[in-house]
Amino acid sequence: MEITEFIEKFAETIEVESIEELTPETEFRELSEWSSISVMLTIAFFDEEFDKEINGSDFKKCKTILDLYNLATDRRVL
Repeated sequence: MEITEFIEKFAETIEVESIEELTPETEFRELSEWSSISVMLTIAFFDEEFDKEINGSDFKKCKTILDLYNLATDRRVL
């Protein structure tokens, strides 16, 4: 999965209205749509799309959408 597709699916997952504003460098926790429910939705997204369970410590290291993408695709650039 390319980063653009990841951004689109992530935006759908947490119900971001203006996807055009999202970039790999977007700090996802700063999005107005981000909430505690978004955490659970993101965990489910990783499980469904990547068959991957993420742990809390790795998730906490992520700041940007690119960090999430790297985690999902096993790129260790955190």
